Amino acid sequence: MSSNIFSGCMPALMTPCKADRTPDYDALVKKGQDLIAAGMSAVVYCGSMGDWPLLTDEQRMEGVERLVKAGVPVVVGTGAMNTKLAVAHAAHAARVGAHGLMVIPRVLSRGISVTAQRNHFSAILSAAPTLPAVIYNSPYYGFATRADLFFDLRKDFPNLIGFKEFGGLDDLRYAAENITSQDDQVTLMVGVDTAVYHGFVNCGATGAITGIGNAIPKEVLHLVALCKRAAEGNAEARQRAKELEEALGVLSSYDEGPDLVLYYKHLMVLNGEEEYRLHFNESDALSDAQRNYVEAQYQLFKTWYADWSRQGGVIAECA
Repeated sequence: MSSNIFSGCMPALMTPCKADRTPDYDALVKKGQDLIAAGMSAVVYCGSMGDWPLLTDEQRMEGVERLVKAGVPVVVGTGAMNTKLAVAHAAHAARVGAHGLMVIPRVLSRGISVTAQRNHFSAILSAAPTLPAVIYNSPYYGFATRADLFFDLRKDFPNLIGFKEFGGLDDLRYAAENITSQDDQVTLMVGVDTAVYHGFVNCGATGAITGIGNAIPKEVLHLVALCKRAAEGNAEARQRAKELEEALGVLSSYDEGPDLVLYYKHLMVLNGEEEYRLHFNESDALSDAQRNYVEAQYQLFKTWYADWSRQGGVIAECA
């Protein structure tokens, strides 16, 4: 695979919220800087994790610009209610110096039409031809880009270099068999926290976009490092990567559900980051049962990881 911004591990940043329910840009920048210092290769903003449907276009663009000016490598999400607005986000990303695009399919209107999606993708890619871009495949957006459409687009837009695949194990396998194995300049990003091992080891992924990594970056980077060693054929790394992914199973599974931002912001609050306590919709909140369960699972994982990580061998080598 080619070397580009879409490698390593990058968190999809959440947007911290001030008391007046507006974005806390200072906290956003600090979190981006802290995650890069922890070893993340870049950040994604503003995707589903960043609450893009709940922010104005101006708020999203200001967040992107603040991160770029602070020296944080940023991949910009283009989710929007229509193609015109998606194009505006792509053009803004190129203008302010972002590092890449995560191209979201057209939603709500003609979303299942291949022709409509091709026109939508083309407009976005044309607006930022110098930025490497990946298409975000997700069942939540109701459209999966397949090999014929991908390579048809790539003929016209060489800046389209791959996928963020959120569709799960089968979709990662499809991408590996039918798309990324056809062209070694095309890259595959694991787009869901529950599929990191499968994506790297079985599908040749070059990177991962993570939600849970906002709260526990060290542990997620440890998993990615073990998976990379396992993908090289290291038998011990294969075993240890599976152990770590299994232990992360419940926490990672929140990435697949509609309350992912609520759960991961709560973990940030448990870490002492009070700027993540509020949500842009005042009624958005975990139930008492959800909160009690995730807190118990978080403590269980931290206790297990502290014990497990004391072992030597490839665990220590990849830490």
